[in-house]
Amino acid sequence: IAEMGKLPKEVRNRTDKPMKARVRGDFEGARKATARTVAQFDAVGPACTRRKSRRCPGGSGAKGSPPIGDTRASRRHLWPACRPPMWIGTAFALAAGLAYGLVFVAPVLLPQYPALLLSCARYLAFGLIALPLALMDRRQLAGLARADWIEALKLSMVGNLLYYACLAAAIQRAGAPLATMIIGALPVAIAIAANRRRSAVVLARDGRLPWRRLLPSLMLIGAGIALVNHDEWARLDADADPMRYLGGALLAMGAVACWTWYPIRNADWLRAHPGRNPRVWATAQGLATLPLAVVGYALYTAWAGGSGSDFALPLGPDPIRFVGLMFAIALLASWLGTTCWNEASQRLPPALGGQLIVFETLAALAYAFALRGQWPGAATSAGIGLLVAGVVWALRTRPVAAVAVAAH
Repeated sequence: IAEMGKLPKEVRNRTDKPMKARVRGDFEGARKATARTVAQFDAVGPACTRRKSRRCPGGSGAKGSPPIGDTRASRRHLWPACRPPMWIGTAFALAAGLAYGLVFVAPVLLPQYPALLLSCARYLAFGLIALPLALMDRRQLAGLARADWIEALKLSMVGNLLYYACLAAAIQRAGAPLATMIIGALPVAIAIAANRRRSAVVLARDGRLPWRRLLPSLMLIGAGIALVNHDEWARLDADADPMRYLGGALLAMGAVACWTWYPIRNADWLRAHPGRNPRVWATAQGLATLPLAVVGYALYTAWAGGSGSDFALPLGPDPIRFVGLMFAIALLASWLGTTCWNEASQRLPPALGGQLIVFETLAALAYAFALRGQWPGAATSAGIGLLVAGVVWALRTRPVAAVAVAAH
C-alpha cells in the first residue's frame, strides 16, 4: 500500500482495489491468529512471558507439547507447563517469613513504648531507608503512574501502619506467642478470601485452588493455631487481667484483617505488572509510607505532650535501643521482607502464596521462645508440627486454569 501511494492517481485508482482487498484478507487472518495466541497466553498468566519453558509455547517446545493453535490441548497443558518453578516462589516466601518474624521482637524488647509510637517509628525508619534506595531506582520509579503511587499509599497505610499498630498493641497486652498464633490464622484467611474471588481477570490469570484440595492444609493450619492458643491460655497467669488479654486478642484479629487485604491487593498489582521489579515496588511503598509516618509521629508526640504524659519524648526512655531496633527492623523486615514477599507474590497465586505466610508465624514463635529462654510445651510443639504439615500439604496443591474452573 505504501508503494502504491507513489503511483500516479489514475494508475492507483485502477490497481488499488483488488490489492487492498487482498491485503485486508491477509490482515484479517493475521488478526484472528494473533487473537487466538493472546487468548491462550492470557489464560496462562504473566509468568509465561518472563521466562521460556521447554513446554511453554514461547519456548523451544518439548516432545508432546501442544501446538499453539491446539485450543483443547492448551486447556489441559498450558497452565501447569508455563508456571515458573514452585520452589523459587516458596524460597522467597520463606525468606520473607524469617524477616517478618522480627517485627514480633520489638514490642517485647520495648514494652514501655506505646504501640502507635512503635508503628510510626518503624515506618519512619523504613521511609528514610527508602530514600537512598530510590536514587538507585529513580528511572523505574519515574515510570510509575499516579494510580500506582495511590495504590502504594493505600497498601502502606493499611498493610504497614495500621497493621503494625494493631500487632504491637496485641503483643503488649496478650503476649507474643498468643498474638503470633492469631496472626498465624493469616494463611487460612488469605487463602479463603483469595479463592472466593469471582473476577474473570483474576481467574484467567491465577486460576483457582479446588476447595477439596485446599481444605486439608487449611484444617491442619487451623488445628495448629487452636493447639497453641489453648496452651497459651493455660499458661496465663492467674493474676493477669482477662479483659486485657481479650483486648490483645481482638487487636491481633484486627491485624489479621489488615494483612488479609494487603497481600491480595499487593499480589494483584504485581501480577498485573509482570515487567515491574518487585524491589522497586517495595521501595515505592517505603516512600509512600514516609509522609504518613512523619505525620503520625508528630501527631502522637503533640498529643502525648499536651496530655501531660510522663513518657520521655521524642525518643523515649531508651533512645539508643529504640532507634537501633527501629532501623534494623525497617531494613530487614520492612524493606528486605517486603521485597522477598513481592518476589513470591509475583510468582505464586494469592490463594497459594497466602498460605506460605505461615513461615512468619513459625519464625516469630522461634524468636519469642528464644527471648523467653525456654522450649515450647507439648501442645505448642504439636501445634507447630501441624502448621508445618499444613505448609507441606499446601505446596502440593496446584491451581486449576480458568477454563477448567468454568467447565465445572
